Amino acid sequence: MKKFHLLSFYFICFYSFFNVKAAEIIEHEFQKKTPISNQQCVSCHEQSQHDWQQSDHAKSMALANKQSILADFNNVDVKHYGQKAHFFIKDNRYLVTISYDNNTDTYPIKYTFGHFPLQQYLVETEVGKLQILPFAWDSRTQEKGGQRWYHNYSHEEIRPEDRLHWRQPLQNWNGMCADCHSDGLVRDYNADKNSFSSQFDNINVGCLSCHGDMSEHASQNAVANTGTTTKRTTRGDVTSIKHPTGQWLRSIGETTAHWQGDKRDNNFMDGCFACHALRAPLTDGIQPKVPFLDQFTPQLLAPPNYHADGQIKEEVYVYGSFLQSKMYAAGVNCLDCHDKHTMKLKIEGNGLCLQCHGAEVYNVKEHHQHQGNSSGAQCANCHMPENRYMGVDDRRDHSFKIPRPDVSQAFGTPNACIKCHDDKSNQWASDNLEKWHGQPKKTSNSKQLLMILNSGQAISLEQHLAIIVDNQLDIISRATAIQLLSYTASSLSSDVLAPYLAHSEPLLRLSAATVAALMSPADKIKYLSPLLKDKYKSVRVATARNLVTSDISSVNQQLFDKAFKALIHANKVNSWRGEGVANQGVLAIEINDLTQAEESFKKAINIEPYFEAGYINLADIYRAQQKPFLVASVLSKGIKNNPKSADLHYSYGLHFVRQKKLDKGVLNFEKAMMLMPNNPQYAYTYVLGLDGAGQSKHALTKLKALIINYQDKSQLKELGLYLSQKLNLRTEYNWFMTL
Repeated sequence: MKKFHLLSFYFICFYSFFNVKAAEIIEHEFQKKTPISNQQCVSCHEQSQHDWQQSDHAKSMALANKQSILADFNNVDVKHYGQKAHFFIKDNRYLVTISYDNNTDTYPIKYTFGHFPLQQYLVETEVGKLQILPFAWDSRTQEKGGQRWYHNYSHEEIRPEDRLHWRQPLQNWNGMCADCHSDGLVRDYNADKNSFSSQFDNINVGCLSCHGDMSEHASQNAVANTGTTTKRTTRGDVTSIKHPTGQWLRSIGETTAHWQGDKRDNNFMDGCFACHALRAPLTDGIQPKVPFLDQFTPQLLAPPNYHADGQIKEEVYVYGSFLQSKMYAAGVNCLDCHDKHTMKLKIEGNGLCLQCHGAEVYNVKEHHQHQGNSSGAQCANCHMPENRYMGVDDRRDHSFKIPRPDVSQAFGTPNACIKCHDDKSNQWASDNLEKWHGQPKKTSNSKQLLMILNSGQAISLEQHLAIIVDNQLDIISRATAIQLLSYTASSLSSDVLAPYLAHSEPLLRLSAATVAALMSPADKIKYLSPLLKDKYKSVRVATARNLVTSDISSVNQQLFDKAFKALIHANKVNSWRGEGVANQGVLAIEINDLTQAEESFKKAINIEPYFEAGYINLADIYRAQQKPFLVASVLSKGIKNNPKSADLHYSYGLHFVRQKKLDKGVLNFEKAMMLMPNNPQYAYTYVLGLDGAGQSKHALTKLKALIINYQDKSQLKELGLYLSQKLNLRTEYNWFMTL
C-alpha cells in the first residue's frame, strides 16, 4: 500500500520550533494538551538544531502559510482525467476548489506535507480527519521538470470508487502518514463513529522521534562528559552510556574495510526502521527506543512488493532491502553513510563508498568500465539503482546488489545495465560483463530456489527447506522462505518448524509462528506455547493468532490472554481501514462467533466500500449459513462497487456453480481470468467450467491458447492431459507432455 511521506534515510535527533511559531502549535487542535516539548534542547544543542534544520525531517509537516507553501496558488487550474482543482489565495488563506464530475468542494489548506522533491497538501474533510490532496507540487527545479502541479497517479484515472481515490482511507493522514511525520502521534481512532481525535507532541519529526522524552535530562542539567564516556544522572537513577570506539580499517591486502574496535550496537536502527519499513503497526503511534518488532510486524520480501531477486519494486522503503545486504551483515549502520542530524550523505559521490572500499580496486575503469566523470562510473548507479515513486521521488535500493543481467533473463528482474542502456538487451549486458570480469559468480542453490519460489513457480518441500537451512543466506530471505511454506506444503511435521520456533533470530521465530497453523493441533500447542512469553510483541501476537482455537493449558492461559489482548488491540489500531476490521472478522469466524464476524465485515464494507475482501468474507458467512440469496446480493453489490475485481468475479462464479447455474459461473470465471491474467487458478477454473458445461473440445482449444501465458503451468498441464485423454486425442496429449 502507498504510504505518503518523503524518505530520508531515518529519524533525526533534535527539535525546535523555528519553522512554525510555538504559539500557533500550542493553540492548534492537534496539539496535545500537555505536549512534550523539546524547545529546551536548543539552548544546549545549537549545532545539532542547526544541522537538523537542513534535514527533510524538519520539513516533514508544517502549518500552511507563506513560509511553508512552495506551490503556485495564484489562481491555478489543474486537471487529470475527470479530476479538477483550482488553487487560490483569499484573505491570506490558501484554498483549493476540487471536483470530480458534478461534486465540488472548497477547502482551506491546513498543512504542508514534506518539501522535496514534492510537497503535498492536507485538507480537513471531516472534523479531525485529514486527507491528502491528489495533486502535489513538484518542487524540483524547472530544469529537472519541476515547478509544476501534477497528479499523484499521473498514468491512470483514479475515480471516486477507487480505493486510491484521495477521499478514501488509503489517502488518510491520520492512519497512513501521521505517525512518521510528527513527534508523539496518537491516532485515537473511534471505530464506532469512524472518526479520529489524533494528537501529536510536535508537528514535525524532531528530538522525540529518536531520543524520546528528554525533559528530565533537560531539567536536571546534569551532564558530565568524560572522554568517550558520558555519565547521565536522572531522578533516582545513574546511567552510564558508553559510546563504542572503533573505526573501519583496511589491513594490508584487503580491498574492503572491516570494523576494528568495540563491538557495535546497531539496535538504534530500530528507530529508523519504525518509519523506513513496510510494516503493520501493533500499537497506536511510535514509541522511541522501543524495539521495532515490539511495535510492528514487518512485510518481508515476497512479491508483489519485491522482485524475485529481492530488489525493491513497490514502495517498500529501506528495511527489507538493507537487511539483505552484505553491508548490514558486516555491521554497517545508517550513520556510516548519513549524517545523524542533517540526514544528508556524509560525502557526495564515490567518496562515500571509498571510505571502506579501496579506490585502487573499485574506482578505476578496469572495474566500472566507464569514463571517470560519467554517471556510469558512480558506484551508486550500478549498485543502488533508483526506483521512482509518487511521480517524481527517486529512491535507491539499499540491498547493494551486483548487476546480474543473467538473472534478469531468467526471472524478469531489473538491472542497472539495462536501466541505463535502455536500447540494449540483457544478453548484450551479460556478454559485456563476462568480457570485462569473466563468468559471473554462480548463484547459490538456495538463492536460485528462492527466486524460483518468488517468481511464482513450484518447488518441492525438500528444495524449500534447503533455502531455510542455508546459514549463508541473509536472515530476512530465510524468514521470507519460512512465511511462504504454505505454498509448498499443506502440513508440516514438528521437526521442520520447531527449530525455527526456538531460533535465536527473532525474524525466523516470527515467520515460524506465522505459519505454525501447518502443524498438527498437538504440536502447535507444544511448540508455539513457549513463544507466548517471547521477547517481542510481534512474535507473541503471531503466536496468539495461531493458538486461538487451541486448548491452551492452564499454565499458559494468562500469557495467552495477554497476547490475545495485544492481537485485538492491533486489529483495533488498524480498524480505520478495511483490512483491520476484516482481520477481526476472520478472527471471529475462527472462534465461531459468526454474529461478530458478520458485523465486522459489514463494517469493513461501510468504511471502505471499495475493499473487495469485505464482500467476499461476508458472502462466505452467508454461504456457511445456507443463505444463497444473501450471498448473491453481497457479491453483486461488491462487483457493482468493484467492477475490476477478479476475486469478486471468481467468488460470484463459484456461487453460480453451487447453484447449478454453470453458464453464469463460466462467464464470471472468464471475467476474473481477463482481469487477472497472471493467475493460473482463474484460467484453470474457467477451462474446467467449460468442460463441465459440456464444451470439452472448446475447453481444450482455449487451454492450449492460454497455457503459454503462465510461468507456473503445472496445474494447467494436468488439466490439458486430462482433457486430451477424455477426448481421446493422442496428438494433444503429446503436446501437453512436452510442456
